[in-house]
Amino acid sequence: MAANAEEREIQKSYWIEHSADLTVEAMMLDSKASDLDKEERPEVLSLLPEYEGKSVVELGAGIGRFTGDLAQKAGEVIALDFIESVIKKNESLTGHHKNVKFICADVTSLDFNFPEGSVDLIFSNWLLMYLSDKEVENLAEMMVKWLKVGGYIFFRESCFHQSGDCKRRNNPTHYREPRFYTKAFKECHTNDDSGNSFELSLVGCKCIGAYVRNKKNQNQICWTWQKVDSENDRGFQRFLDTVQYKCSGILRYERVFGQGFVSTGGIETTKEFVAKLDLKPGQKVLDVGCGIGGGDFYMAENFDVHVVGIDLSVNMISFAIERAIGLKCAVKFEVADCTKKTYPDNTFDVIYSRDTILHIQDKLALFRSFYKWLKPGGKVLISDYCKSAGTPSSEFAEYIKQRGYDLHDVKAYGQMLRDAGFDKVVAEDRTDQFIQVLQRELHSVEKGKNTFIQDFSEEDYNDIVGGWKAKLVRSSSGEQRWGLFFAKKN
Repeated sequence: MAANAEEREIQKSYWIEHSADLTVEAMMLDSKASDLDKEERPEVLSLLPEYEGKSVVELGAGIGRFTGDLAQKAGEVIALDFIESVIKKNESLTGHHKNVKFICADVTSLDFNFPEGSVDLIFSNWLLMYLSDKEVENLAEMMVKWLKVGGYIFFRESCFHQSGDCKRRNNPTHYREPRFYTKAFKECHTNDDSGNSFELSLVGCKCIGAYVRNKKNQNQICWTWQKVDSENDRGFQRFLDTVQYKCSGILRYERVFGQGFVSTGGIETTKEFVAKLDLKPGQKVLDVGCGIGGGDFYMAENFDVHVVGIDLSVNMISFAIERAIGLKCAVKFEVADCTKKTYPDNTFDVIYSRDTILHIQDKLALFRSFYKWLKPGGKVLISDYCKSAGTPSSEFAEYIKQRGYDLHDVKAYGQMLRDAGFDKVVAEDRTDQFIQVLQRELHSVEKGKNTFIQDFSEEDYNDIVGGWKAKLVRSSSGEQRWGLFFAKKN
């Protein structure tokens, strides 16, 4: 792996300077490092895939902040760092674990390697931001080779700007946008000797909660990837990110719905619906299908609540995390499948979801999970696409099939919430409001046609206008409905 010699010398000098006293404060470059460490280290470790009895490679291990913890469960840990004094300090602190091997080496070096398919988990915490773009891409390719099929990569980086408050004469750190890392690892492919092709599947991407809580800082991002056979179609997520919610598609939806929003009515319906929740400071809110985060920012900033936003679309969460930077509110985002995600019982005061659950086939199972996740007295508010009670026309049936939607009539939707255990269920048909919003949004796009085409393309303009007109036809005929659902847990 060809390394940029000048870049490596700069980074080496930087870390020799900042690791002179070999403390947690020096490693984290933060005066409050000890307090932060107590909260964020357990959080980071809790995010790791199962590694008990397995082989773990820790890149950029430093003085061993994570090495000892990893060693307690792993079968073998190889701790690596490129500063000799640092790795020696790690060995003095964690060397009593007999399953740890310590290596002083630079991950960008040509003579550094692990056997192909030999590692179960590759872990790094603040490493890639000290490598050049090309070095990151090269290392990502190497990591895929080192992993066993089904093995994992976990890494955490500072994005956008520095977090620590330690003064630095110069700072060669690369504070990148999260999308750089997502793209670099998503594009990795490797082949084995038999010609089988492998790639990385994104298991999770989220910001570290300890920094959100303590510093109102969403720039600490971690990723979990799994090495999979390229033939394994990751189906729905791939569809969302390459078809329905491509980056350009998200931005054009945002132009229609308003800044921060990709759901019907934007800020206007958000204000109306959130008012029904009677939010109180300090409450915990889960937003299922959070999109690019506009509703979450609104709730957190105006009601001082803590919001967790989850979405299956990598592109949506990437935008949401970027929009969160600089906002002094408690919002965390995560790429997650709500049908597979688990939370402890009685975690949230509110579960909120806007025009998302239409994608979910087994709604009753999801609503049962919602019920468990809510505290007693907790509330759920959902807006969603619905259909009339009769048999859909062939055109509408084809639209539902093409989109992969699972639609129910408003009454049946409300009954599913009751069947899941909810009380005081209110199921309202809001189709008339939907039509009014669609007309207003369509008028706005048509009025700004030239600017829209200039910023996007004529094809994008025609897609949006055609799509909105088709929705108006389906809704005005009574086939497509829009429901608003509110329920409480006893």
